[in-house]
Order: sequence, then structure tokens, then C-alpha cells
Amino acid sequence: MSRVIPSRYLEPRQAQQTAPTPYEDLLGDALERAYAQEIHDLNALLAHLNQHGPSAPNGGSWNEALFRAEMARLAQ
Repeated sequence: MSRVIPSRYLEPRQAQQTAPTPYEDLLGDALERAYAQEIHDLNALLAHLNQHGPSAPNGGSWNEALFRAEMARLAQ
């Protein structure tokens, strides 16, 4: 017996109303690379973003407050 999963569960970013921007793609790719390297704690993740990801929204380095604010903004 096979189970069919509704397509809404297969769509990435299903709550997103628009296509991702180039910045969002770069940030997502950098986060995926970090998770693939088993980087899971926030400080190590921020270090990874500062070395390999796009700059923080203010053009500078990522810190905890900027990361949390950006994740909240992107979740809207």
C-alpha cells in the first residue's frame, strides 16, 4: 500500500509569497552547507556565515541579534 503525500508538504518555503531573492538563496545555501558540516550551535553557525556566507543585512558581520532579527524577518 503506497501513501500519497499532498503536494503542499513537498513545496519548499510553502509559506513564501514570492520567489526567493539572490540574497535569500545565498543565505540559504550557506546555512545548508553549515548544517551539512554538522555545525548546529549558533556561535559556530555565525562564524561560518561570517566566513562563507553573505554579509549581514547591515553589510557587516553576523552576530546573534542580527541573525535572530533576520530569521524573524524572513519568516514573515
